[in-house]
This record gives sequence, C-alpha cells and structure tokens, in this order.
Amino acid sequence: MSWFQKTITLPSRSRGSYLVTDEVVSALPEIKNYKVGILHLFVQHTSCALSMNENWDEDVRADMSDAMDRIVPEDRKGDMYRHSAEGADDMPAHIKSALIGSSVTIPISNGRLATGTWQGIWHLEFRRMKHSRKLVATIQGEKA
Repeated sequence: MSWFQKTITLPSRSRGSYLVTDEVVSALPEIKNYKVGILHLFVQHTSCALSMNENWDEDVRADMSDAMDRIVPEDRKGDMYRHSAEGADDMPAHIKSALIGSSVTIPISNGRLATGTWQGIWHLEFRRMKHSRKLVATIQGEKA
C-alpha cells in the first residue's frame, strides 16, 4: 500500500462551473503508477466546491451555476445574511460550498481515473472576483 500527496493550484477564475479533470490528471502523472487505488481531492477554501458531474456539454455547467444562484441568491439589499465581510456574494458562496462539498473521491484502475463515460471533475467557483484555489490531492493504493 502506497500513499502520495501533492498540492495543485488551479488558475484564477471568477464565478462559474469549470471542468478541471484534464488539469488534475496533468498535474498528477503519479496516477499512472497505481494499479488500484483512490484519488481524494480536497479544496482548501470555503467559497468554492468540487463535484463529479457532466463532462461533455458546457450548458450543464452554465445551468448549474444559474441554478445555484437561484437556490442561494446574493444579498443585494443587505438584509438576507448577517455575514457579508467580503461583499454580497460572500455568505452565498459559503452556503453553496456547504451544499456541494469540498471534496471528491475517485477510484483509480490500471493507472487511470475510473470515471464514468460522462463524468468529470468540476471546480465550482462561487465568488465574482477571480480567485486562485488550491487542491490537496491524496492518492492511496497499490502500485503497478
């Protein structure tokens, strides 16, 4: 049984849902060394999230961002949330992060992520201003 850990920095992005599977795989060539295992990704921030979801149609990502904004709207009048230290999108970003989650776990089979045909890793950014985000990637498994 082998363990490996690395921090990955994603590019700065503003509000939206981004497919980051290729970025993660590119940053982790070590995946190829594992016959069987798991990749756990954890985002070290409280105003964004990670998810496994649609990897083909960009409209799904746009629809997800729009849906999250309808479910947890910004506080434009200043009376919805107590916490607004960083602006009207601050508390909604924290709520969205709690709803979606800060991590994903993906099986590794024969040196590749064992995702489904239409699955990809999403970074959901909930802040309007661009933010750079760090992911802690941990691999546990049996090497090839």
